[in-house]
This record gives sequence, structure tokens and C-alpha cells, in this order.
Amino acid sequence: MPLTPLDIHNKEFNKGFRGYDEDEVNEFLDQVIKDYEMVIREKKELESKLSELNEKLGHFTNIEETLNKSILIAQETAEEVKRNASKEAKLIIKEAEKNADRIINESLAKSRKITIEIEELKKQSKVFRNRFKMLIEAQLDMLSNDDWDHLMEYNVEPVFAESEEN
Repeated sequence: MPLTPLDIHNKEFNKGFRGYDEDEVNEFLDQVIKDYEMVIREKKELESKLSELNEKLGHFTNIEETLNKSILIAQETAEEVKRNASKEAKLIIKEAEKNADRIINESLAKSRKITIEIEELKKQSKVFRNRFKMLIEAQLDMLSNDDWDHLMEYNVEPVFAESEEN
């Protein structure tokens, strides 16, 4: 058990022949008691400070652990977000490719339909042109025909009404 200032104060020494000077020993013991009390006070203060610092250290250790866990969670979340973004990007690309294929196929179908319609219109215009040409040639043949000349040869005498002669 450690020595206390009270133990030092109450310590009695046996007196012997030609022993130490009692006043000098008491004065020295008083100084030892003061110094020892001061050392004990400093020790208590240091223990209190140490306890306080240990509490702070524990608090900061908890904060560090919490931050480390938060960093890990943030990293995992970032990885998850990255994976989800990658999946979504792939889906968007697939959808865009499908739409592009659909648009191309629709355009090709429309192009084929328009090409067929153009060919049909070309055929119809040829038929119309040939028929129109034949009509005009038939009309020209009619105009070139001698029948028109015979019409010019007819003499028609004017017919007067009888009431006019009277």
C-alpha cells in the first residue's frame, strides 16, 4: 500500500543517543509532506487528464470507425450506382438499336412501296401516252381523209320561203 502524507506526518522515530536534531527532522518531514502532497495532486490531475484524453480518444476512435464504415458504404453505393448505370446504358443502347432497326425496316418497306408505285405510274403514263398518241393519230387520219373534200363539193341551193316570193 502506498505511503500517504498522513503516514509521513504521523511517523514517529525512536530517540536514540546522539540522534538527529528533532526540529531539523520535523522541518524536513514537513517539506517532504508538502512535496509528496503536491506530487499526489499532480498525479491525480494527470490521471484525470489521462482519463479525459482516453475518453476523447475513444470518441475519436468511434468517429474514425464510423467514418471508415461510411466510406465503405459510400464505395459500395458508388459501385452499385455504377453497375446500375451501366445496365441502364446497355438497355438504352439495346432499345435505341431496336428502334433504329425498326425505323430502317419501315423506311425500306416505304421505299419499296414507293418504288413499286413509281413503276406503276411509269407504266400507266406509257399506256396513257400510247393511247393519247393513238387518239391523236386517229384524229389526224380523220382530218387527212378525203371525206372532208367531198363535203366541200356539195352545193346547197338556198331554199326561200313562199311567202317571200309573193
